[in-house]
Parts: sequence; structure tokens; C-alpha cells
Amino acid sequence: MEGGLFSSAKDANLHSARESSNETAETRSFSGSTSSAFEEEDDGYCENSPWVFIPDPVFAKIFLLLEPIDVLKAGQTCKRWNKLSRDDYIWRMYFQRDFNVEKSILKKPGAESWRSEYKRLTDNVPMVMTDVLTNHSHQVLHVSFSHNGKMFATCSKDGFVIVWNSAYPSTIRDSYDMRKLSWKYTQFSQFNQSDTLLLVSGVHFGSPHSTSGEIAVFTVQNGFRLKCRVTNRPYDIFGTWFSDQHLLSGDLNWLAHLVSTSILWLNKASQEVDSEHTPIRNQMYKFYNRNASSIRAITVANCPWLNDEASGTNDENSGEGTSSAASADERSNIDDGEDDRRIGNPLSHYQWNQDQVMDEVFQAGRDVDLDFPYVPLENHDYASPIHYLDEFRREYEDSFYESSDDCLDDDDDQEDDDMSETDDLDNLCPKYLIFSTGSKTYTPHQIGFKRIENINFPRRLDPGPTLKERIALRERQREMEVIRLEMSQEEMRLQYILQNETPPVEPNWANYDSVADRFDRVDKLIDLHGHIIGMGLSPDHRYLYVNSRPWPKNYVIRNPLEPPPIAQEIDIHVIDLMTLKKVGTMLRAHKAYTPNTECFFIFLDVCDNYVASGAEDMHAYLWDRYYGVCLAKYQHGDVVNSVAFNPRDNEMLVTTSDDYEIKIWRSLSQAKKLGIQPVGKAVEFRKTKPKANYQ
Repeated sequence: MEGGLFSSAKDANLHSARESSNETAETRSFSGSTSSAFEEEDDGYCENSPWVFIPDPVFAKIFLLLEPIDVLKAGQTCKRWNKLSRDDYIWRMYFQRDFNVEKSILKKPGAESWRSEYKRLTDNVPMVMTDVLTNHSHQVLHVSFSHNGKMFATCSKDGFVIVWNSAYPSTIRDSYDMRKLSWKYTQFSQFNQSDTLLLVSGVHFGSPHSTSGEIAVFTVQNGFRLKCRVTNRPYDIFGTWFSDQHLLSGDLNWLAHLVSTSILWLNKASQEVDSEHTPIRNQMYKFYNRNASSIRAITVANCPWLNDEASGTNDENSGEGTSSAASADERSNIDDGEDDRRIGNPLSHYQWNQDQVMDEVFQAGRDVDLDFPYVPLENHDYASPIHYLDEFRREYEDSFYESSDDCLDDDDDQEDDDMSETDDLDNLCPKYLIFSTGSKTYTPHQIGFKRIENINFPRRLDPGPTLKERIALRERQREMEVIRLEMSQEEMRLQYILQNETPPVEPNWANYDSVADRFDRVDKLIDLHGHIIGMGLSPDHRYLYVNSRPWPKNYVIRNPLEPPPIAQEIDIHVIDLMTLKKVGTMLRAHKAYTPNTECFFIFLDVCDNYVASGAEDMHAYLWDRYYGVCLAKYQHGDVVNSVAFNPRDNEMLVTTSDDYEIKIWRSLSQAKKLGIQPVGKAVEFRKTKPKANYQ
């Protein structure tokens, strides 16, 4: 078994049996699919052997009583048994039984056979621990891979960011102690598309409740050099790459009690120092926040399908999208109504009748047995599956665009120093800005979407007045401020009248309608009715996976500064970015225990075949992305904060934990190929589940 279940089986072409929900019909299909092929294959038996007269359906029932490894061994006995042991009907039964897959779920599109799928979920899932890295001296909060899969970066409360070589055994490539820059710790990292730069986000030293943070950009080619530093507030905006040479950061400004504005800035990664008139950042969006909430955890999705929309769609729909500052009642109506014709929502993908049902199903805590049945979990088992709509599986691996990378023009041979001279904002692929936010309380409970278009970065800054003129102007302003402080309200009013001016009126920031024209509108908000703690995009940027901890059913929030209690279990929601609708969910899955008033993140990651997430029960979890079943859990000694797949090798997974350790997991197949002696193994859920009777 160490080399994998299928390591002793010879490769051969497999024939497919006709799939049917009726077991008798399937048995007949098994017989019909093999009898003609075996008519002239019985010459290896003795003429009077009873095996000659056993019908194929009987063989099927016998084989289904055995373990798959035993059937593989039996298949090496003779030609007839070999072909019988490879029949797809048998392997479909094994697959549904051992991996607890519903019979209604068809074989994954593009898969060769049920046998090959069984092999993939046995031999090609990251399952054995091959490395344990202990170079961090504190909790490891985040891990991210380069796009070429050759490097990964880790962030920790020890203040370091470390870049690792991902080849076995993993070694340190570069590291930097961010405490030299007055950082408290590093929290998040992300490579740019060309893997030439690394964005690192962290927290500044300050008071315990300080929200001050910073983003640093490093080169990862020809030396680990600091390129630029950008302020970032609050620190849990994290920052993200907008293009290969531009990144997004945030700022938070309070306007009134519980009311603030989040400003997102577009920054150059290579900030010129040769001219004071060359701009290095530009304001991108300004959003309105109510009830002490703010924009957090921003990310950018490349959405080439938005090019298919007819011209003028955005103008028609932008006014119907929900505003980040709309009242709670208005937002609820917009989110749940059928009249929201969103940007990037082709009618061919819009299920008119289903949307109303889906909005009801996804109210956290509702026990509604519709498309996504709620299955209570036993205390010892958190292997809850991801339940998808049929729409998801119909379109799985059949999207219009193979990858979001299609709209990026990479040039691996381009020198890092030359890249700063190019403007990569021209002819950009259509994008969505995605973030978490709130409206009822300060904890993030909504996912916001803003279509990005017409982004222009100024070439030159207006030099404005000279230094001498600016100093004189500042002195006059100070003198006027002293005079105003000594004047009464009536005197100030008369002063304005004498100067034929209108006295300034402070806007009523609490009344959004009166100040709406000062802010950008959000195109779509999806309320998950729980505390959002992590998000991850699929490799093609088509689907967004979200970790959240649900609120109690029908909980009424009376004080925005006192958020609702949250469940210990983490839900996963799946959102289709083509329709901006939820197409999947997993209820009451992996665990989390942090109180609702604290800031925390449990990051998840998505690759072509699998979904993985950390948890606070000292394990990470992995699900098959198509079938939705939980396959394994990976043990640590404390909270697992982050996970990441190698984007070039789905059989490699990295997990990071509060136990100060980084663990690397590879598949049985990979470990054997690399000649690695594993140092540990994950828990396989299929081995812990009772087997159904298929006799």
C-alpha cells in the first residue's frame, strides 16, 4: 500500500459500462459489456472447470464482496479475470461505496473511467507528510505559492517573511525580518503574475487595538530587495495585486459615530524617486461604511466572460446594483429579490425560478431540505460534503475560458528592472473587485462585488504652487483658524454674510441618501449571515469559495458593536462569479473556536481538483472539488491557519499552524516517484466510514 493501491496493477485500456440508476440494469450492462469480449478468452481454463460456467454478473457480485486491492490482485490471475476486474460497473460501485458519493452524481467530466477516478482519489491526493519545516519561531499565519509552483512564502508572528524552494526537500530561498521596519508581524503574502515580486502585508507596532498596517513589495529575482512600502489601514485589508506591476491598498477614515469611508488606492510596485512630479498611487474607489464596518480582505478576479456583454450593460445596471451604504432593509430587498440584473450575469446562466429558493436556502441556520440537505454531524466526524447545484457540475471544466491567466500577457524573459518602465494597465482583462464587509455589525458578514473598468493612472502630477507659496498659504490658514476659535457662531455667520459666502454645513454622514454622490456604489452584496473568515478563488477565477461561521437562526442585532454569537463549525459557500449566485454550500463542517469579537482568519485554497481549508481543531481538511466529498484531514499541534496547493502540482499541499510548524504533504504517487520516505500520514475519511451493502 505504501506505493499506492494501483502500483501493482498493469496499465490497460478500460471500457465503460452504461450508467443507470437501476442496479439490475447495471448488472445486465456489466454482463453485456464483457461477454462478447470474453467469448474467445476462456482457453486458459480447464474444460471442466466450474469457473468456465460462472456468469459475468455472478463475478460482479463476488468482486463487490472483496476489497479493491484484492480485485486488482485477482485481475492478474488470467485474461478473463483481468478484464472482469477492470469493468467500470464494478469500480463505480467501489467508488460510491468507499468515498460515500451519491449515486445521482455522474462521473467527473473528462475522467477516463470510474477506475481512474478511484485511483486519483487514492494515489493522487496529498496524503503523506514529507517535510516538517520549523524555521519560524512563532505562529505561522499564512502561506502562498508562486504561479510557477517553484516557491512558496510564509508569514508569521515572529515578524519574518520566508520564501522557500518548493522542491524536495524544501529549503529557504530568502527571508526578511520585518521588525526592522517597525512591523509587529507579517500576516499575508502574494506573488505577482510573473513571479518577480512578492507582496507582504503586516501589522505595525502600536496600541493593542491599533488597526495600522503596511504593505511591502520585494523582488524575488536577482536578490530579495525591498521595492516599496505602502500604508494599509486596517491591516486586514491585506492588499492584493491588481496587475503585474500595480497593487491595491486601503485606508479608513472616520466620518461620524459608526460611519466611516474605505478608500482603495492603486499603487505602483516600482515607485520612482527621480521626480517629485511622477505619481506613485491613485485613488481607485471610495466606499461608505455604516455600523463600524469596513472593507476587508480584498481580492481581484480576472473575468474574461464580462467581455461578452453587450455594450451599455454596465450603464443600465449600475444604478440597480446595491450600494455599500444602503440601509439594511434596502440591502435585504436587493439581495433577495429577482429584479437585480447584475453586471456579468448572462441570462443563459441565470436560473429565474431557482434564485428565490436559493436565497432562502442559504439563510444561515435554516433547516430547509431543498437542494442542499443539512446533515447533522456526529461529534467525532467532521467529514461533511460540499453540496452543489446541478448547474455547477454541468459546467465544471466546461467554462468559456480555460484560465484567468488568458487575459494576462506574461513574459518570463523580461528583466525585472525593465518591467517598471512598462504600463500594464492598458487593455486589461475585465475584473471584479471582491471583498468582505458588513452593514448590520462591524464583523464582516457580506461579500461585495465591484466591476472594475476604466482604470487610468495619471502620468504626471500637477506641480501646484511653489514651496514658498504653500508655506505662505499654510500660515494664513493657521491665522484664520485662530480667529475663528475666538469668534462666536453668530459672529462667524455675519462674517460669511459680509463676504457674500454661504456658511459651510457639515454633511449628515449618518444619512446615506444625502451623501451618496460622494461615494462609489457596490454592484452586488451577498449576505452570508455569519462571520466571514476566509476566501479563495478557483484557478480559473470562475468560483469563489468562502469560509464563514454562521449566526444563530433569526438573531436580531440591536447593537452593531456587539456582533451575534457565532457557531463553532465553519461553513463553506461557493459563489459563481459568472452569475454572482451561490451554487454550493457545506454546512457545519470543520471547527473554529475564536470568539466573535476577535479578528481571526482561517484561509482556504482551491486547485483544479481539490478544496482545502484550515481549522481550529488542530487539523486541515481536504475535499474533492467535483464530487464534494471530504477525503482527508491533516493533523497539527494547534490551530491550522492557512493551506495552499502547488498550482503546478495538485498533489502537493502546504499547511501552516500556530504550533510554529509548516508541513508539506504529497501524494502516495509523488512520494514514490521522488523516493521520499514519509514522516507521517493524513487521516483518510474513506477508511473511517461504514460501507454500504452492495450485494
